[in-house]
Amino acid sequence: MAQYELVHEIQNLCPNNQMRDIFFKEVETDDPPEYVRQFLKGKIVELTTDSGPDGAVTVYASCDGLTQKFVFSPI
Repeated sequence: MAQYELVHEIQNLCPNNQMRDIFFKEVETDDPPEYVRQFLKGKIVELTTDSGPDGAVTVYASCDGLTQKFVFSPI
């Protein structure tokens, strides 16, 4: 399995508040979009995936009117 550093950003929807919640951790997965689906299990989720030239994978998840960003960077 591939190892990644995961940066998970949750945008704040409150007006006049530009802060967001940001979490970091190391994960092992061969399928980053499936990892996000399992992380948000039980919810209706719409995913969009972008791949970078350095092997990074960015997954945008739209769930319950909230957009979350998951950036998987290879270790």
